[in-house]
Amino acid sequence: MTTALLVIDVQHSFTQRPSFETDGLAAYLDAQNRLIAGFEAAGLPVVRVFHVQPDASGADPFSLESGHVRPLDGLRAFDAALTVHKTRHSALVGSGLDVWLTQHGIRTLVISGIRTEQCCETTTRHASDLGWDVIYVPEATLTFTMQQPDGSPLTPAQLRARTATVLDGRFARVLDAEAALQAVTDKEAELA
Repeated sequence: MTTALLVIDVQHSFTQRPSFETDGLAAYLDAQNRLIAGFEAAGLPVVRVFHVQPDASGADPFSLESGHVRPLDGLRAFDAALTVHKTRHSALVGSGLDVWLTQHGIRTLVISGIRTEQCCETTTRHASDLGWDVIYVPEATLTFTMQQPDGSPLTPAQLRARTATVLDGRFARVLDAEAALQAVTDKEAELA
């Protein structure tokens, strides 16, 4: 067992933000859930990452006190090998995740979750720089429309394409869910 799936920030908190969009949500959840099911079937670890912000009042939907730091509705239920809380964009900063991965001999990470160009991309770059082999699965990431500096919109599809382009071959192998699962199961069989 040398591969882990990271399910980053797939949490109800996002539904409380005005930027939350449901376009593309069903397709994202389908891909995300297929990855989780594939990892479970292969007996490989799935790591849950929640983004949390300190706010004792509970006004911030990313604070534990808000009650919104819980799995997003529609996400497949799974027994996480590890659940970590992060306060930065990279899941590897201050969460203890890097220590757990190293202690468990994990050499390959499959990246999925919310947001495509933010926490998923940042974790991918960080993991690559730290020496992990990274597989990035754009269809198993979700994001929302953003405004460019000139005021024009940047759609989720454009953000996914841009992120895949800048990561592929430099920081990660960019694969769809089925190809990622095949690559992982082939590698694990090779090492068995």
